[in-house]
Amino acid sequence: MPSDRDRYRDYVAAERCPVGATATNCLSTWHLTVVKKEIKSTGRTSTYKATLKDGDSWQGVVDFGDPGPLLEHLKPGDKVTATAWRRDIVVLSRDGVRQNTSEAPRDEIQMNAAMGMLGAFFAAQAFAFGAVRLVSPRAYAPFTWNPYGRRLLIASAVVCFGVGLPAVWIGIPWWTVPALGLPAMACAAVLMYPRSVGPTAGGGR
Repeated sequence: MPSDRDRYRDYVAAERCPVGATATNCLSTWHLTVVKKEIKSTGRTSTYKATLKDGDSWQGVVDFGDPGPLLEHLKPGDKVTATAWRRDIVVLSRDGVRQNTSEAPRDEIQMNAAMGMLGAFFAAQAFAFGAVRLVSPRAYAPFTWNPYGRRLLIASAVVCFGVGLPAVWIGIPWWTVPALGLPAMACAAVLMYPRSVGPTAGGGR
């Protein structure tokens, strides 16, 4: 997260490159031609990309996070203006319409914190369930996948995204994500804990 934050700050502070400059930490402009575009959205897999070229000297592929507002309207042969920073194309524009590429730094470290917290919840759950099975291999209920484990995993995702997304939209500091998410998940784990557990051994998966 500190690396992403610093990269975003450097990008926001970057200025236009002087004429003839070879530095990569400034914003340079290139006039390119669209070779083709690819927009696919099938189920969980989405692809948004454009193949660009600079005459006969260079050709490359630029990825996007979504089709709009520019990519969906591009056609082969269209002339576009590309803004590059640190050797990556970060913005594509044409006729006043701009669209960030997937390489453009974003001020969204709150979601990085949320994803890290989700990974920590999953690791903690796996460790706790595994430890209980090692200590008590014949009576480890309710620390089983069904229903307690599954409910905990779903609750983890709900808590992380439920806190992370509003944090990005509102713009509150990233540390509020774990500050709110940890107590919320602790409460969820307590509330979902089965109040009555039978003497089953290995009754869950």
